[in-house]
Amino acid sequence: MNRPPDGPRPASTHAQVLVVGGGPVGMLLAAELGHHGVSTIVLEAEPRTVDQPKAGTLHARTVQGLARRGHLHAPAATEDRLGRSAADAFHFAGMPGLVITAPATEPGPIVGRSQADLERDFEQRARERGVTVLRGHRVTDIGQGPDAVEVTTQGPDGVRHFTAGYAVGADGARSTVRELIGFAEDTHPATVSALLGLVRLTDPDSVPYGWHRTPRGWTVAGVNPYGHSRFITIDFRGPHPDRHSPLTLDELRREGERILGHGVPMADPLFFSRFSDFTRLVRDYRQGRVFLAGDAAHVHFPVGGQGLNLGLQDALNLSWKLAHTLAGTAGKDLLDTYDAERRPAGARVIDNTRAQLALMRPDPGLDPLRDLVGGLLGLDDVNTHIGHMISAQETVYPARTGRGSRWEGQFLPNLPLTTDDGPTDLTRLLLPGRPLLLLLGEAGAVHRAPGDGWAHVLRTVSATTARPLPWDAVLVRPDGYIAWAPDGGSLTGTLRQWYGEPR
Repeated sequence: MNRPPDGPRPASTHAQVLVVGGGPVGMLLAAELGHHGVSTIVLEAEPRTVDQPKAGTLHARTVQGLARRGHLHAPAATEDRLGRSAADAFHFAGMPGLVITAPATEPGPIVGRSQADLERDFEQRARERGVTVLRGHRVTDIGQGPDAVEVTTQGPDGVRHFTAGYAVGADGARSTVRELIGFAEDTHPATVSALLGLVRLTDPDSVPYGWHRTPRGWTVAGVNPYGHSRFITIDFRGPHPDRHSPLTLDELRREGERILGHGVPMADPLFFSRFSDFTRLVRDYRQGRVFLAGDAAHVHFPVGGQGLNLGLQDALNLSWKLAHTLAGTAGKDLLDTYDAERRPAGARVIDNTRAQLALMRPDPGLDPLRDLVGGLLGLDDVNTHIGHMISAQETVYPARTGRGSRWEGQFLPNLPLTTDDGPTDLTRLLLPGRPLLLLLGEAGAVHRAPGDGWAHVLRTVSATTARPLPWDAVLVRPDGYIAWAPDGGSLTGTLRQWYGEPR
């Protein structure tokens, strides 16, 4: 920390966790920590939520995770929907033909919600749960010792100092936390120049709807003939000569005309932005008592709407682990599993977005490859594989136990269940945010006793199902992933590894 060489130590405000950055990722993390009773302060530089045409797609795994935590409505799972799928059309590298599916017992595979609306919803929930949200506070310094993190901000009341047991940098691609702590990173330089404008297209019929490739680049347009349209251009001739120069209506119009080969009349701009395919992935999501989440940890070309989802899943993964650590109910090195689980997920998204951009390059020599990929998308197995990759439904976390179950690390789909209290489902049983030991029928009852020592942590539920399942008991983490099944050895060993010693 940078402090005056002499004089008293400045007074500090203390919390268990400081969240730097109040976008959707930071606010979701704070809301989840607040649910667990963790004293949390959010430090956000912006005085209010800013409505901008940024991410607006929630993919299946994010939707499923948010539903299990009560942030999205989930219709009740029923037996007649087991084995069925819901499907939404999507694209891969701008090419149509991709269909993203999810179990019919879950909410829809794709949910449209603006980034600003999510931020507002999570912030309201965080405040209701006792989280302190300090807007207009820009972090100027951060440091850590063996027992605490110290943060300095510049805000409406001048300089303030904060201390906490842990801090999370959710402060975006230009993260102050990442820079000041010195997280090592791997990057790929920008190769394309992209422009985005929220403008009124005065001749909407002149602009192709959706993703459109020409020999000179791409346009992406959500054409709204009655109001403002989101209009994007992608230029593959090289990166921006001046990434931070202000974008003008005339520049966006000229670039659209160059790519499309005809006039693109537009007026009344509300928002402009430049972006590129620069990528970054930090080499470790944790440095001591400081963590990174969302764009602070990973940046990639925004194709497929995956960035927001990746960050929200970071928050769902880290929040319960911090809560258990602070409550003294965490197994050894629980916090290290955050990097072990989430960094590979970030790397997969970076890889698939780079692959999509390679297919999008307007080189006629790539036409046979595009035709080949387009044909492969017509194969059910290929379509399912790529759809699950884009929607993160292929995510399987590495086994943590010595003799891991073949189910360990997999996401458990929503199941219709019947308990003594009547019909329910897995999603509703996870709403309290506690790990769930689900015992199925009389055979599952034998696993109740090993879990008794963790009654202060576990929610143990006996239930029945109409259809046979591959196990008679299963331990589900608060984020919906399986921690144990009977083929994975000792339940008590798994509980000790995840949640510490019995009481």
